Amino acid sequence: MRECISVHVGQAGVQMGNTCWELYCLEHGIQPDGQMPSDKTIGGGDDSFTTFFCETGAGKHVPRAIFVDLEPTVIDEVRGGVYRQLFHPEQLITGKEDAANNYARGHYTIGKEIIDQVLDRIRKL
Repeated sequence: MRECISVHVGQAGVQMGNTCWELYCLEHGIQPDGQMPSDKTIGGGDDSFTTFFCETGAGKHVPRAIFVDLEPTVIDEVRGGVYRQLFHPEQLITGKEDAANNYARGHYTIGKEIIDQVLDRIRKL
């Protein structure tokens, strides 16, 4: 079985990722809370969604994805959106402030503070 992990970085990445996971859920019949209706699971035989989703013990399907942004506003929109129950809170990683369109600031100072947290979360997926 092959598994795909998606990493969505920055404002554009997080917004596109949120829309992408919404589409994956629609394509595979997964509800916004991560549950799959019982009529889809009985005798369906199609388990292609397991490439993108992992199933918890409670039967909830959680995306194999991480959302990262230095500035919390965009990820807060995901946390408060329609699909807020789909994502595990540890998959939504934010800093406290953005890099103000300054690559050096994002790479060497602010971004350096959360890189270990992001790598650790990727390992756990």
